[in-house]
Amino acid sequence: MRIIRTEDPEKKRFSFKEFFAKHGKRSLAVAGGVLIICAAVLLNVFLPKNGAAEPASGKNLPVSSQSEEDFFAASTLNRTRARDEAIEVLHTVIDLGEGEEAAVKALADIARISEDMEKEANIETLIKAKGFEDCIAVISGDSVNIVVKCDSLLPNEVAQIKEIAYTNADVLPENVIITPKS
Repeated sequence: MRIIRTEDPEKKRFSFKEFFAKHGKRSLAVAGGVLIICAAVLLNVFLPKNGAAEPASGKNLPVSSQSEEDFFAASTLNRTRARDEAIEVLHTVIDLGEGEEAAVKALADIARISEDMEKEANIETLIKAKGFEDCIAVISGDSVNIVVKCDSLLPNEVAQIKEIAYTNADVLPENVIITPKS
């Protein structure tokens, strides 16, 4: 007795040609871009906590031996790198030219990132003008995190910083997180 196998038409094998024919290059490019942005954000969040910030000398020093200037410089550098990587990925999505929607969304994201960068720079400049030696501001959606170089903050200083963030970034004072860093 012979056993004859026949293919079940409901059980098809996965084919990359069919996948790309159905979904196209645009979907792959957008998915890749999202993955790269997520990876850049995760690296930006986790590396500074582990002391991975690299001073200008090129030697890795423990975070405890870094000065305050190194902290603020490293934080600014990490923020800039993450944003540059995100903008580069968005430009790649635009350059592929596979979809009008993806290009419009990428341009909107680039504009939002640029606006946030300008707002952060304004906040930092105005806080330094109030007499603080150094600070860094990070806008994240509808909240602002501000690290100020000082031992402690007086209530009137907290109010001034929250007012600066409110007027420059349209963020409610309760969504402004201020951290003193000595």
